[in-house]
Amino acid sequence: MSYPDDLREQVDEYLQQLRFSDGPATEGLEEAMLYSLLAGGKRIRPVLALATAAALGDQPASVMPLAAALEMIHSYSLIHDDLPAMDDDALRRGKPSCHVAFGEDVAILAGDALYAEAFQLILTKQPGDPTRLLAAATELAAATGVNGMVGGQYLDVEATAADGPGGLRELHARKTGRLIGASVECVCLLHGVDEASLLAYREFATELGVLFQIVDDILDVTGSDEELGKPSGSDERQGKRTYVSEFGLAGAGALADASHRQTRAALAAAAPEGADQLERITDFIAARES
Repeated sequence: MSYPDDLREQVDEYLQQLRFSDGPATEGLEEAMLYSLLAGGKRIRPVLALATAAALGDQPASVMPLAAALEMIHSYSLIHDDLPAMDDDALRRGKPSCHVAFGEDVAILAGDALYAEAFQLILTKQPGDPTRLLAAATELAAATGVNGMVGGQYLDVEATAADGPGGLRELHARKTGRLIGASVECVCLLHGVDEASLLAYREFATELGVLFQIVDDILDVTGSDEELGKPSGSDERQGKRTYVSEFGLAGAGALADASHRQTRAALAAAAPEGADQLERITDFIAARES
C-alpha cells in the first residue's frame, strides 16, 4: 500500500499559507521559520493526525490547524537538533540547515518562534469543544516538554538513560515517540473518544514511535546523504546510543520486523473495522528508505 500523499499535499498547501510576522522588522525571522517549515518531507506527524481523524469518522481537514502545529513543532526540534551545540549537522532535507543559512542566533529564535506559534495556531484556529481542545493542547505540551521530546533530547546529549534495552526504549520513546504519539492522541482527545479507545490508540501510537526510531537508526547506517537529505552516520560519529549500536544491523532489522507486526496488531485492536490510511502510514514507516 502506498503512502497517503493526498493528505501530505493538503498539509503542504496549508503550511504554505501561514504567515507570522506583523511587520518588516521581523520579516527576517519569518523567512527563517518558513525556510525550515517548508523544506519538504513526508509530513508524517501531521499526516498521522489527518489519518486519525478519518479513522474516527471525521473529515481530515477538521484537524488541520492541529496537524500544522505538529509539523511546526517538529520543524523547531530539527532546527535546534542541527545546531553546533547539539548534533552539528549542516544539511537538512537536502538543504543547508537553518543555522547555516541564517546564523545560529536567528536559527535559535526561529525554532523558539515556531514552538510558540504552534500553540497560537491551535488555540485560535482549531475548531472544537473548548474542554477537548484544552485537553489536546495540554497533551501536546506534555509530549514536547521535560517528560517528552525535550527530556528525551536531554537523555541523549547527557547520556543519562539507563543501560540496556529499557533505557534505550525510554530515550527514544521520549525524544521521538512522544510527538508521534501526540499526533494520534491529540486527535482522539479532540474527538472525545472513550477511555478504552484512547488507550488502544495510545498503544498503537507508542509502538509506531518505536518502529519509526528503529528504522531511522537503520537508515542512519545504510542510507546515503542524498537519500536521507541529511548527513548519514551522524549517530555513530557522535557515539550515540541507537538500536544498531546496541543490537547490530541484523538485530535492529529483526526488531523492526517485530515492531511492525506489533504496531499493526495494536492498530487492528484500536480500529477493528479498519483504518486504511493509518495502515498505509504504518507500512510506509516500516519500509521507508529515506
